[in-house]
Amino acid sequence: MQATRRVSHDSYRLARCLGACVLVAASIAASAQSAPVQSLVGRQAPQFARRDLHGHTIDLRSLRGKVVLLNFWATWCAPCQTEMPVFSEWQRTYGPQGFQVIGISMDDDSDAARKLVEKLGLAYPVAMGDAKLGEQYGEVLGLPKTFLIGRDGKVLAQFQGESALKSIERSIKSALQ
Repeated sequence: MQATRRVSHDSYRLARCLGACVLVAASIAASAQSAPVQSLVGRQAPQFARRDLHGHTIDLRSLRGKVVLLNFWATWCAPCQTEMPVFSEWQRTYGPQGFQVIGISMDDDSDAARKLVEKLGLAYPVAMGDAKLGEQYGEVLGLPKTFLIGRDGKVLAQFQGESALKSIERSIKSALQ
């Protein structure tokens, strides 16, 4: 009799949990349908000016005429840490041709971001991001999220999640021509 009650009680708790999960999933799906996130490709990149981790100003408007790779990342993101050294190498390689990488850390702690940037020896500026900047770039919820911005300030491509680095590099080379 005791075992039957336990199974029954556990089944009830499981059913309540599953019901709550279904309600949350339905709520998320409904909000996603009511306000779809539009791609920025072909549109002007949202403008911003931020201080980088060294106190220098990064003003996207001042980079018109360059091809910009804008990368949103976080210290806890393993794919981000894989990409960042490659982006740093691209900065060294393509920088003289009018290319600029900008990193935006979505961490809450600038000290953690600063430590990772120093550890990796990045050759490009990194600024701290926030919810407002993330919203401007189409709800930066999953990381990494990377945008390739053309010399005219328009978004040429965007990459979500663990990206194919060769594909990004081909896009960079094409934009630099």
